[in-house]
Amino acid sequence: MGPSTSSGFYVSRAVAALLAGLAAALLLVLAVFVALYGHCKRVPPSELCGGGVACAAPSPPDQQEETQSTSQPGPARVPAVASTPRSWRPPGPWDQLRLPSWLVPLHYELELWPRLRPDDLSARSLRFTGRVNITVRCAVSTTRLMLHSLFLDCERAEVRGPLSPATGDATFGRVAVDEVWFALDTEYMVMELSEALQPGNRYEVQLSFSGQVYQDTREGLFLNVYTDQGERRALLASQMEPTFARNVFPCFDEPALKATFNITIIHHPSYVALSNMPKLGQSEKEDVNGSKWTVATFYTTPQMPTYLAAFAICDFDHVSRTERGKEIRIWARKDAIASGNADFALNITGPIFSFLEDLFNISYPLPKTDIIALPIFDNRAMENWGLLMFDESLLLLQPNDQLTEKKTVISYIVSHEIGHQWFGNLVTMNWWNNIWLNEGFASYFEFGVINYFNPKLPKNEVFFSNILHGVLREDHALVSRAVSMKVENFTETSQINELFDLFTYNKGASMARMLSSFLNENVFIGALKSYLETFSYSNAEQDDLWRHFQMAIDDQSKILLPATVKSIMDSWTHKSGFPVITLNVSTGIMKQEPFYLGKVKNQTLLTYNDTWIVPILWIKNGTTQSLVWLDKSSKVFPEMQVSDSDHDWVILNLNMTGYYRVNYDKLGWKKLNEELEKDPKAIPVIHRLQLIDDAFSLSKNNYMDIETALDLTKYLAKEDEIIVWHAVLANLITRDLVSDVNSYDLYPLLKKYLLQRLNSIWNIYSAIIRENIAALQDDYLALISLEKLFGTACWLGFEDCLQLSRELFRKWMNYPENEIPYPIKNVILCHGIALGNDKEWDFLLNIYTNKTKEEERIQLAYAMSCSKDPWILNRYMEYAITTSPFNFNETNIIEAVAASEVGRYIAKEFLVNNWQAVSER
Repeated sequence: MGPSTSSGFYVSRAVAALLAGLAAALLLVLAVFVALYGHCKRVPPSELCGGGVACAAPSPPDQQEETQSTSQPGPARVPAVASTPRSWRPPGPWDQLRLPSWLVPLHYELELWPRLRPDDLSARSLRFTGRVNITVRCAVSTTRLMLHSLFLDCERAEVRGPLSPATGDATFGRVAVDEVWFALDTEYMVMELSEALQPGNRYEVQLSFSGQVYQDTREGLFLNVYTDQGERRALLASQMEPTFARNVFPCFDEPALKATFNITIIHHPSYVALSNMPKLGQSEKEDVNGSKWTVATFYTTPQMPTYLAAFAICDFDHVSRTERGKEIRIWARKDAIASGNADFALNITGPIFSFLEDLFNISYPLPKTDIIALPIFDNRAMENWGLLMFDESLLLLQPNDQLTEKKTVISYIVSHEIGHQWFGNLVTMNWWNNIWLNEGFASYFEFGVINYFNPKLPKNEVFFSNILHGVLREDHALVSRAVSMKVENFTETSQINELFDLFTYNKGASMARMLSSFLNENVFIGALKSYLETFSYSNAEQDDLWRHFQMAIDDQSKILLPATVKSIMDSWTHKSGFPVITLNVSTGIMKQEPFYLGKVKNQTLLTYNDTWIVPILWIKNGTTQSLVWLDKSSKVFPEMQVSDSDHDWVILNLNMTGYYRVNYDKLGWKKLNEELEKDPKAIPVIHRLQLIDDAFSLSKNNYMDIETALDLTKYLAKEDEIIVWHAVLANLITRDLVSDVNSYDLYPLLKKYLLQRLNSIWNIYSAIIRENIAALQDDYLALISLEKLFGTACWLGFEDCLQLSRELFRKWMNYPENEIPYPIKNVILCHGIALGNDKEWDFLLNIYTNKTKEEERIQLAYAMSCSKDPWILNRYMEYAITTSPFNFNETNIIEAVAASEVGRYIAKEFLVNNWQAVSER
């Protein structure tokens, strides 16, 4: 399904792109003006000092109230606050993305007071105030103090010190702050000091500030409004990664600048406050209006980066258990807790922690773990130390989720975030250019954890489906993105946000898996243990990791490498794309070349002449062979030659652990085809998957002809593994083919060819659907593959598929408690509507109006576009633009209608006749 939009009309892609661009530009301009105003709003023109610099302004009432409650004496006003655009200020360190090395933060005393009240959920603007005292060590003498701050109003700035080494008290006075200004484009607060801070001394930076709670985006401190127990409610939560801590409090917002935190949260008494550490104490506070607030303080955190600081204020319930003496709590809406929706996540969390503790021989260092299920969380999940956050759709298991892949998905995501407690939280990358050290290893260990608890789950096939297939499809030699990038390549903060992509997660996990494959498990885990122990509570570079792997290699004699671990792995992580390995089985000559999208002749020689150091694990005639290395552009391996024997064949890239695609000469492919037709089971499932995926990708991009790829499908009548069928159909039955009006000549040929081969796999799964679909509840690969199989069978007009669609749809119509099986629900709904008339369509419309979950409404909205009756489709689009009888705002109705063969003509005529109404929307 396509992305949802907020309207039910359609415009062309070009027009949409233009409008989006104009809107984005307008929003950017508005954001700059809002930011400038936010920092200067307390200073009317009459208070401007000479040179246009803002003078001190009195604190707003909320801030006065907080100041009165403290015992800290002395000046508490910001002498000058202004936002200074780049063109108005001299060049300096504030023009750089990275902080200068003048100061090192040691400890934060942070207090936040969001003004969230349960009886005031309609407030359009929710603000918070706060104070932070940051203990810093001066490393380089400076008269300027720089730290990160974005969209915060600074009400008070002071520097105390130098501090006494013995007691930490400010026995040596203060350093006067002459001016405070903001470099908005680089997100810095700059404090001009009256005298220089001295190297080796410690100081305390004291700041009072206020800011905005976000309501439309999940960044910084944000609001969720939701329904629980039939009432409208709200909660506050935080998302600091990668660079949003500076939106919540002024700080040194870089991952290497770790510090300890003492956190205090002031909140309404009807809520509970959560943070990284257990609650230390609780007291009561009264504001200037006489309202009472709860002051919650928390124990000191371990050393950690600012992006892991976490807060939540909510009135959730929780379930808990103890694992090795440490409490684990899952927090969620009261309805969800009462329904037992959090029980599955609770039951797997403790054992996952224990497994990873034992694997690395490093105990989880925090005394507790809270996990909170947020009604809306754009980031899916976040690994904050001691307070993990999830979108509730990825943590809570509904009663009707037994026949979905949901249980497995929750297991993987929980494992991923718990893996971060070691990779990311305990040991953090030095800077964001190596974020793959966090995300890649957490993604890799998802599969090790889940395979340990579910040994029957086919780990290689699942890794291919979840990780490898997607990134190989997007990666190529000319993409500008390597896994590990040079620091100097970054000039804007937005580039950091863009790193959280397929390459960081999926390619990073593939790098870890490939490294593990050419070592052995003991060496791999041993090196990681050494790395984690050495850099605990600290930071590491990619080279630090390679050094510990090299130490592990040097301590044994069985594994011999053609180069250092650094040389091998740098050839992969510092380079975009991946190689195509081609083996000539007649001569044994193997060569490598970069993979390009749409390869052209001599492209390699013209644009890309570097090579990878490639580990080649391989099998011959079903037997695993010794590892070899391709460390040049070509090399001869006589042992890989094949004879004329009927059963002589070679497959490279054992279990697809190497990050590359494989091609063969004509004889090599011919031998594999012959083996598939004789005895497909002789070739493991993962390699049947590999052969299909590699062959179709290479043929599509001009590395081999399409006939060779199609030859691989001749054996499919004997193929009973649905995941292999999924790969075949995903390559053959593409969205372009389905919607292409020029495919009429191809359709009957495909239909005849595939239906002859589909019978066997169809009979297996249609029987399960009819007799006992519950048998599939733990078959993850079947659950993710069934929709493609059923959708293709019905699209090809396979009569039994159409009949089954009618049966299941009518059974549901007559007895709504008989839900359509989730894995094939999209197919059944669509074909139930396509094979029916207005009776079925009106039934679905009625179901749509009573659904509250957006996901279900999107599903139904698309199904209603499957009708083949022109008048029904026309009426549907009329509903979309008139919002009568219902507002179809979940998806683009006209675009959905236009996607079908009948609908494209109806949609075209509708747009011509109703352009005025569409354009007004």
